[in-house]
Amino acid sequence: MFMKNAEMKDFDAAFDYIERLWTYNDYDKDEMRKIYEEVLQTENSFAFFLTDDDGKYHGFCHGDYFNTFWMGGMTCYVSSIITNEGERGRGYGTMMMEHAEELAKERGCKALILESSMARAMAHTFYEKNGFDKSCYGFEKVVK
Repeated sequence: MFMKNAEMKDFDAAFDYIERLWTYNDYDKDEMRKIYEEVLQTENSFAFFLTDDDGKYHGFCHGDYFNTFWMGGMTCYVSSIITNEGERGRGYGTMMMEHAEELAKERGCKALILESSMARAMAHTFYEKNGFDKSCYGFEKVVK
């Protein structure tokens, strides 16, 4: 297993992961392609896949780096991390989270943060096993 930096040719695979992670959204594929391309071109973003020697994808991760007053410096926000449903429990998510943490360290980040839906109890257990603490409630407001 190894981490493969995302490329434009991987968009369909990334889109498949994104649709599976947030099933309550309807995504415009062309709009998502533009966002994906921007993520790949932005210095303060990362996106990678966990893959094997045969080129099979086992997971996808995306995040951003930004300065915060809260942490007093650079922070890494992991906005997407997903493994193939039938392969969960094999350590693939941990491999990707460790890689995201290494990327954050390389950028001088003081923290790695993420949000997770209240209903995703299994994901919460995974995050806690990987050293994350529950630290806040997340809120969102859709702008129309």
